[in-house]
Amino acid sequence: MTSVLSPRAALSVDQRQAMHTAATRMCRDYADTFSIETIEEFLYSSYDALALGAAITNYLPLLAERFARQRLTALATVEGHARDEKPIVLFVCTHNTARSQMAMGLFTALAGDRAVAWSAGSMPGRVVDSEAVTAMAAHDIDISGEYPKPWTEEIIRAADVVVTMGCGDACPVLPGPRYQNWKIDDPAGCAPSRVDCIFDNLDDRIRDLLTELNIEPQLPAGAATS
Repeated sequence: MTSVLSPRAALSVDQRQAMHTAATRMCRDYADTFSIETIEEFLYSSYDALALGAAITNYLPLLAERFARQRLTALATVEGHARDEKPIVLFVCTHNTARSQMAMGLFTALAGDRAVAWSAGSMPGRVVDSEAVTAMAAHDIDISGEYPKPWTEEIIRAADVVVTMGCGDACPVLPGPRYQNWKIDDPAGCAPSRVDCIFDNLDDRIRDLLTELNIEPQLPAGAATS
């Protein structure tokens, strides 16, 4: 019988050291909320999840720490440990390489620190699409440092609103969040003019969502799309 090794089994010496350093940081930051075992499990399972489709593995320990921190924040929210009561919106598309990344970036730009935006994919891709990065940069929104990642149960449960775009059937409906399904075209491979239209569509919908959340966009009307 052939055993399947997890991606963490292939960690280089430098990566193992980076993961150990990340675990030390996280244990210090989350010591009052979670056990060392829980923190390390979230860190290493996050590494495994991201490594499955990663195009470049050099920065995986850093990305695994970012993802694990998001997941632990979500778990703290679900378990009632979080002190922050800001609304959380999760944007989900199939690959988490374009639509959901654009939506998260725009929502964050408009909401500022009054709400939290996350993104995820039902079948995460390898890298964020260059068309999406370019389109957002044209509006002074930088998503170049983002990375595709899967949804997890604690992330969905922690969200106040889950917005699906083209992957509604793949995203589980769990008690708690309010679900919205937006019909947004996938900008991957589209001409710049078409991507601009997709951005405008997202802008309209996100402004409506912010109104529902009683949040006034921090940018003047039209500033994000000028």
